[in-house]
Amino acid sequence: MPSEADRQLELLGRRAVDWVSPEELRARLEAARAEGRPLRVKYGADPSAPDLHLGHVVGLNKLREFQDLGHTVVFIVGDFTARIGDPSGRSQTRRPLSAEEVRAHAETYQAQVFRVLDPARTEVRYNSEWLGAMRFEDVIRLSAQATVAQMLAREDFAQRFRAQQPISLVEFLYPLVQAYDSVVVRADVELGGTDQLFNLLLGRELQKSFGQPPQTVLTLPLLEGLDGAQKMSKSLGNTVGVTEPPEEVFGKLMSVSDGHMWRFFDLVLCEPPERLAALRADVAAGRAHPRAVKEEMARRIAARFHGASAARAAAEAFARVFSRHENPEAMPEVGVTAAEAAGGGLRMVELLVRAGLAESRGAARRLITQGAVRLDDRRVDDALAAPPLPDGAVLRAGRRRFARIRVGA
Repeated sequence: MPSEADRQLELLGRRAVDWVSPEELRARLEAARAEGRPLRVKYGADPSAPDLHLGHVVGLNKLREFQDLGHTVVFIVGDFTARIGDPSGRSQTRRPLSAEEVRAHAETYQAQVFRVLDPARTEVRYNSEWLGAMRFEDVIRLSAQATVAQMLAREDFAQRFRAQQPISLVEFLYPLVQAYDSVVVRADVELGGTDQLFNLLLGRELQKSFGQPPQTVLTLPLLEGLDGAQKMSKSLGNTVGVTEPPEEVFGKLMSVSDGHMWRFFDLVLCEPPERLAALRADVAAGRAHPRAVKEEMARRIAARFHGASAARAAAEAFARVFSRHENPEAMPEVGVTAAEAAGGGLRMVELLVRAGLAESRGAARRLITQGAVRLDDRRVDDALAAPPLPDGAVLRAGRRRFARIRVGA
């Protein structure tokens, strides 16, 4: 009969890409059980953007599995490291943020992570607590724990070095200070994406230098964005945000390819392997239509973050617009004056920006050029046109964005 450690290992190893190592984690589990304490499972996130997206949920799901087994998650908000800039998986460093930007982004993180994590088993720490107090002497001593050769073993650094692209010493410090976080919180386990493997392994080495047992490392797959190609990233504009309205969540997920939808079933919904295999077999054999399966995926993800009733309403709104080609029942309104409504006074590019359907005039022009803008179901071809705007007319940009025109005084 499998032991408790065996049962936990089987669950925790699901979807892991790199695991250093199962044997070490088994020993940690058995020691923690004997000592009557939970494991401390570290996960760090730099507040580089104010909102979490479904790519972050992949790691949060695994953390919740640890919590459901009785362990403690140490969620580190990298408010200090976000001001450095991490080049992980990139050909150049990420833009460092100001203290004000970091503070504003960090404020939203806790409420969002607790949509997945159990607050009672979560310890939230900000790494400025210890990194901000370090003296230059401390930094020098910490730097002595790693070599340039070690840093150049990291793939993205090595690529840039071979291409004779600059690498700053600050960038070398980033994985070192991330590793030092593991020492401070005495991590038993650290999770991260596959692009974080080097940093996580460096945490093991640094713990050894400080006389601590090295943490076990698990990396998880990177969820591709809506394009199905590059990893989900706010900077690439291919994300589904955790706090986006349910209609946006549902509509965006319905836009992914049939082949890509399985990644969301697996990594976001954590569909049991046997059911996922059965679903794929049903689609392959023609027993289930891919669109119906994708609707199930989109509805369940929307329900997870917004509730079942909101998800049903989002699915109905999507069907109304895309299956029955009707306008949505509810849509935001944009006000225009009577003079503007008469025509000749408000150009379409300005109207799109005012309605919130385009971020800028340039973006509005692109939408019009692409044939994506309609006014009462008539395509708009001229960005400089200033047509009459009847009260109640519907302005549409793209497939999912609508606004109703309201004429005031």
